[in-house]
Amino acid sequence: MSRGIGEFGPIQEFVPEWAAIAVALVTQLGDVWFLALILGSLYWVRVRTDREGAAAFVGLPLIGLGVVTGLKHVFALPRPDRPLAQVETIPALVQPLYEVTAYASGYGFPSGHAVMTSIVYGYLAMRLSIGTARQRVAGAAIVIAAVCLSRVALGVHYLVDVLAGVLVGLATLLVTMRILARFRTEAGTVVFALAIGANAFALVASGGAPDAVLLLGASLGAFGAWQLIRLGSALAAADRPSDDRRPLVARGVLAAAAFTPLLVAPAYVLLPSTPAASGAIGLALAAGLTIPVVRHSDPVTEGLRALPVLCWRRVAVTCRRYAGRLRR
Repeated sequence: MSRGIGEFGPIQEFVPEWAAIAVALVTQLGDVWFLALILGSLYWVRVRTDREGAAAFVGLPLIGLGVVTGLKHVFALPRPDRPLAQVETIPALVQPLYEVTAYASGYGFPSGHAVMTSIVYGYLAMRLSIGTARQRVAGAAIVIAAVCLSRVALGVHYLVDVLAGVLVGLATLLVTMRILARFRTEAGTVVFALAIGANAFALVASGGAPDAVLLLGASLGAFGAWQLIRLGSALAAADRPSDDRRPLVARGVLAAAAFTPLLVAPAYVLLPSTPAASGAIGLALAAGLTIPVVRHSDPVTEGLRALPVLCWRRVAVTCRRYAGRLRR
């Protein structure tokens, strides 16, 4: 049973064949690579002044990708087969670009582009200070609508797919923001924990699909890195680290729990493999999150440098205690 309501005819007839490549470029405003470029740049800028708030620039898209990946496999509904233009009709010079940007595979409901644009541009409208709030909301709505219409015009989604995607994206954004509002001082930890939960759902719903494995690895890497960043801050702020032993240990345990599967996966699975790639992506994202913090925060850098010494001292103290008990 088709989900279509005859939307392709009016929309595709309105778009002349020569404009097909322009529509394919518009859809890139909601593609993962473009959103990652925007949010990654904002994270590197904002992490200097608002570290916890900057974490959401990375955590929110990870949550959105986990939600949409899981839902696609839950519904398992096919895409339409109504291309806007055949590749052969596009000028040869831009045929490769059109083929890469205008075609899609996998399940079609809900639209991933609609989900991600709703989350990302909705969040940017809330967080940025450019113009007035009304202007930012209007700008976000225009971009979201343009991307959604481009997906329908290209024939890779039904209208109901993009409408459902917008609703899912906005619901995910609002629920996440409400949770983060209750844990302002731990926003980074919470948003990356939610990302792990969302991508664990995707992993189960998809039966271990490669995309879900990679996303879970990225979420674990981000969570582990954030615990190390917070641990470095705590060590730098503590005059006597031994007085703050429990929160420091908790941070270290959480970081170790997140990094262990990323480091173990390549050891047990031959390269190249999806688990090994997942571990590599997680560690790469962890480095990407940590580097700008370390570059612009001397206290965090000093705290992280002191961590191996403190761990060694703790091990030495524990060993001496056990040795004393054995002598008795």
